[in-house]
Amino acid sequence: MKIDQLIGSAKTIGITSHVRPDGDATGASLGMYLYIKKNYPDVKVHVFLEKVLPELRFIKGSDEVITDFKTDVDSYDLFIVVDCSKDRTGESEKFFDNAKRTANIDHHVSNKGTGDDLYIMPDASSACELVYDTLDEKGMDVEIAKALYTGMVTDTGVFKYNNTSPKTMRVAAELISYGFDFGKLIDHVFYEKTYLQNQILGRALLESILLMDGRCIVSVVSRQSMEFYGAESNDLDGIVNQLLLTEGVDCAIFMYELAPLEYKVSLRSNGVVNVSEVAQMLGGGGHVRAAGCIVNGTQHDVINNITKYIHKQLYAE
Repeated sequence: MKIDQLIGSAKTIGITSHVRPDGDATGASLGMYLYIKKNYPDVKVHVFLEKVLPELRFIKGSDEVITDFKTDVDSYDLFIVVDCSKDRTGESEKFFDNAKRTANIDHHVSNKGTGDDLYIMPDASSACELVYDTLDEKGMDVEIAKALYTGMVTDTGVFKYNNTSPKTMRVAAELISYGFDFGKLIDHVFYEKTYLQNQILGRALLESILLMDGRCIVSVVSRQSMEFYGAESNDLDGIVNQLLLTEGVDCAIFMYELAPLEYKVSLRSNGVVNVSEVAQMLGGGGHVRAAGCIVNGTQHDVINNITKYIHKQLYAE
C-alpha cells in the first residue's frame, strides 16, 4: 500500500484509531495526518481520537485532534483506520461506514481486516512501522519521523519485544536520521513518570500476588484506589510490564476497575503463554506477548476466568 496512490483525487480524508489510544495509535494517526497535510495542502484532513495522553502531546498536530467526533464533512472521500479494525474505533465507526473509500492499516493478528484497501501485517512491530511503509520518503520530515518513532518505541518496549525485527531497526534508523533527540523522546514517553504514577505503581506492586507456582502474577487496582490517588487510566500505563519483570514469572495480569463489575485487563507474557488467545476467549485481542480485554464480573470471577486459560497453556500436557 502506498498512501499517495490511495489518496488519488480525494478531497476529504479522515483518520482514526482505537478507543483509549496509546503511543502507536496516536503516532500512526498523527504521522499519517502530518504527511497528508504537508504534501496535500488542498485536501481537508481530520484526525479523530479520544483524549491524547499527556506524554504524547509533544507530537506535532496533537492539538488538532478532534476529540468530540464532530465534523462538517458528510461523507469522507477516504477514511483510514490504523492500529485496529473498525469495530474498535468507537464514535469514529460511523465515519468509516459512511466514507466513499476506506483503508485499514494494522499489525494485530486478531484483525481480519475491514475496509476496501487493507495493509494487515501481523509480523510488523507496530502500526507506525506499517504507516512508514506507505509513505514516500521524499514527503517525510522530522515531525512525521518523531510521530512514527514514538509508536515504534512504545509498541516494542524500546525494541526489546520479539516483534522487533531487523526491518524494524532499519526503519528506526531511517527515522532517527531526521535529526531529533531520540534518547530524550524515549525517556519522556517510556520511562518518565509523575509522582502520582510512581505511587500507584508502588501500590500495584505491593498488593500483587503470585499464582501457579510463581509463574503468573496478578495485580488489581480498584476504583476506590484510583479515586484516592486521583489517578486516571493513563496513570496505570506500564504497570503490567513491570509486573512481568518479576523473577520466575511467565505471564502478568493487571486489572483496573472501569465501573462496578467491569475491569480493563492487560496481559503480558514472555512468550510461554500466548496472551492473544487468552484475550480473544474473553472478547479482546492483541499479540502473543501483549494483549487486553474488558471483562465483566467480580474481581475474583474475572481473575478465575482469565487464569483458567493461562493455566491450560502453562500446564499443557
